Amino acid sequence: MNKKEEFKNFVKKHPILLNYVKDGSMTWQSFFEIYDMYGEDINAWQNYLTMPSSKENFDLSSFFKGLDLDSIQNGIGSLQRVISLFQDMSSNKTPKEDYKPRPIYKHFED
Repeated sequence: MNKKEEFKNFVKKHPILLNYVKDGSMTWQSFFEIYDMYGEDINAWQNYLTMPSSKENFDLSSFFKGLDLDSIQNGIGSLQRVISLFQDMSSNKTPKEDYKPRPIYKHFED
């Protein structure tokens, strides 16, 4: 098996490496270079095979800190205005009177 295939198998055994690539702190090229030089030596990988607990667990408070509540409130207000506009448009329709066809033999004003 060549180095590339061995590296792919190593990554499959350690999917935590994917998190480093996703957050932009490492690249696959950098990981491959480490693997090429050191192989599966645990000492070379100890910094990457365990994530800090803050990255492992989803922190709900940090999620809400990143939200812009004013823009969410403005969006909800706009949506409420659109809904009320549609409600007004649908409720203002007056029902038409029953249509009574004019007899064929009659002309206007007869």
